[in-house]
Amino acid sequence: MNAPLVPAWEKKFREEAIVRTVHHGTHIEGNELNRTEAEKVIKGESVVGRARDIQEVINYRGVLSYIEELGKKSDLKISKEILKKIHQLTTQKILDGGKSGNFRNTGVVVKNSLTGEITFRPPPAVEVEYQIDDFLMWFNKLFKDEVHPVLKAGVVHYELVRIHPYVDGNGRVARSMATLSLFMDNYDIKKFFSLEEYYDRDAERYYEALKTAEGGNLTDWLEYFSVGLAIELNRIKEKIQRLSTDLHFKEKLGGKQVFLTERQIAIIEYIQRAGFLQNSAFSDLFPKISEDTILRDIQDLIKKGIIRKEGKTKAARYILRA
Repeated sequence: MNAPLVPAWEKKFREEAIVRTVHHGTHIEGNELNRTEAEKVIKGESVVGRARDIQEVINYRGVLSYIEELGKKSDLKISKEILKKIHQLTTQKILDGGKSGNFRNTGVVVKNSLTGEITFRPPPAVEVEYQIDDFLMWFNKLFKDEVHPVLKAGVVHYELVRIHPYVDGNGRVARSMATLSLFMDNYDIKKFFSLEEYYDRDAERYYEALKTAEGGNLTDWLEYFSVGLAIELNRIKEKIQRLSTDLHFKEKLGGKQVFLTERQIAIIEYIQRAGFLQNSAFSDLFPKISEDTILRDIQDLIKKGIIRKEGKTKAARYILRA
């Protein structure tokens, strides 16, 4: 991930990861908003949809902001208060009667949201507090590198699903805590990744993998979890390599970092998709931006040696430099 264009794209990659995480992390629980609608909600734009779906997206975005800040703290210890805060952020304005941010005091069953099948029965409510205490003691006493960060995050995910400490929102809390565990172990991969998309692509397989650990043997679940992270990280690596076409760029630019504007990033993305860019496509690519402004961005990209122009008329094409 040391390609010269990567620093200029980091903000965009993180924003995309947030959208994917929020959308898929709520969609797997039955949220009906599509990815475009979820992105609009995250940006504060109005969307027509169920009030609960919109609120779930707003809430999960807040959870991601919270765990990102927690992950920056050195020697962080996870407490019951932090777990409850994550749940409160996950379910605010959705759960009532004092259930948001508090452990359950009733029995529950875990169902596959796709089939309605009962996948397993969590511990009785009276045991929740004690089992959370045991879980946190294990988590907080682990020495750094005692357990590989991926395996540790997988155990965190499963244990919180198994204990099921809340009446609702347990899946999102478990996935958030697994992500926070990776952040705490500096295994954050610049926060480009989204495991939620992996789960949501085949939700049936996700629930089946969790169910395999019901008897206490986590081998199959941890294999599923690890493979998912490997797939996601490889997808990111391939995307970065595509965007950095350019061992050539690196050689030409002497390994220097290249900083681009959002419009310039969009121009390069378009050229990579279509193979070239012509003036006639400007209005589709940037409906509210003048042609002169776009041409200035293009001239800067040419000056930086990233793209080149073929032809001299308005039918000229802009392509990536070979």
